Parts: sequence; C-alpha cells; structure tokens
Amino acid sequence: MAMDLFWAFLVGGALCAVGQVLIDYTKLTPARILTAYVVAGVALSAVGIYPKLVELAGGGASVPLTGFGNLLAEGVRESVDEKGLLGIFMGGLTASSAGITAAMVFGVVCAAIFRPKQK
Repeated sequence: MAMDLFWAFLVGGALCAVGQVLIDYTKLTPARILTAYVVAGVALSAVGIYPKLVELAGGGASVPLTGFGNLLAEGVRESVDEKGLLGIFMGGLTASSAGITAAMVFGVVCAAIFRPKQK
C-alpha cells in the first residue's frame, strides 16, 4: 500500500508541477493549460501509455484532467466497438456522465450555500 501511495503522489504531483510551471513561465492562460491536459490525456490514451500510467499510479493519474481525457478516449473506444460510427458521438459522454453530473450537482449546492459577492 505504501508503494501505491508513493506512485500516486509522485505522478499526481508531477502532473500538477508541470501545470504550475506552465502557468508561471509561459503566457498560456489557465483555460488553455486545462484544455491541453485533457487533449494530452486523450493522446496518451490513444497510443496506450495512459492506461499503463493509471495502472501504476491509480488516483494520481486518474483524478487530474489528463485522467478525464483518458476516460473520454476509453469511452469512445468501447462505444465504437459496440455501436460502430455512432459510438464516436456517444462514448465520451456516456463514460464521463457520472463525473460531469457530480461536478454540476456540487456546483449548484455550493452556489446555494455560499453567496459570492460581486467584485
């Protein structure tokens, strides 16, 4: 278990450190960096690297935005195998629907509890 925690911390920390370096030393906006992380997760999943990283690091690789990209890619791959061409449009949303729903529900709950002030 200690090695699992070590790898999760190392991989998740490395992903966060790369994001922080991009914020500090480039003119990329946070939105572009987040989008790049999702696209990187899709690309690494397409070549078969990201599933191995998830196997090694567990939550350290599946929780960051690159993990969301991997989830989208895996969902599309499975849906295309089952439904053919229509799976391209359905797979990513079907695979990530629970995470998207949770983000929306928690966002609404937080907005109802905490009243933000206008700046």
